[in-house]
Amino acid sequence: MNRENVDEVQSEYLETTSGAVDVILPDESVAELGERGVAGGLGYRFVKRAFDIAFSALVIAVLVIPVAILCLVIVLDSPGAPFFRQERIGKGGRPIHIWKLRTMVADAHENPGRYMTGEQLETWMREQKLDDDPRVTRVGRLLRRTSLDELPQFVNVLVGDLSVIGPRPVTLEETYEFGDERGELLSVRPGITGWWQATERNAATWANGRRQELELYYVRHASLALDLKIFALTLRAMFVERTGK
Repeated sequence: MNRENVDEVQSEYLETTSGAVDVILPDESVAELGERGVAGGLGYRFVKRAFDIAFSALVIAVLVIPVAILCLVIVLDSPGAPFFRQERIGKGGRPIHIWKLRTMVADAHENPGRYMTGEQLETWMREQKLDDDPRVTRVGRLLRRTSLDELPQFVNVLVGDLSVIGPRPVTLEETYEFGDERGELLSVRPGITGWWQATERNAATWANGRRQELELYYVRHASLALDLKIFALTLRAMFVERTGK
């Protein structure tokens, strides 16, 4: 794909993603499933939220100094702010903003076509993930392999935007990948880690439908036992397999 086509694809992407979403009016299905469609029951949700508050508070207290050091390393490695904020859709269709440590060049999302080929840009627009993304910095590769870039999201967990475990936070456009099950997905809080990340991850995409299946599997089978399994698999991926991208 030539430069002109890359610019055209990038322009199309920016048009569809520019501007903040102030209000997402839930579908009738979101409203219906918001209370009765969540697996696990009231007791499960109480224990899950209590764990989220306690665990995220502990992580923030223990890792505040290491995160500050990582911020310094990020700035020294590439110019720009050490934190990156993304808009995603939370429980009930409410827009939320999640935080990460920056792993890419500062203008990665404003000018993706500057760093990607046309084919790479089209893949990224579809999946919001790309193997060997040329925008990722040297420090960013390490942060992604260990999932350390996700640490600031524990602030989101503490304030109630996210859970430690749940479906991956998605954009407004990505919610429509779930078709008639869109409301079901939005009936629960998204999570820092979940069944998709802990199992097939990069092999499960929107295009092949496996990403949708795995996310909805969690929504329909959420339990303390499944959460514990996901937590263990996530730790193994972070410290043994290092599969984060």
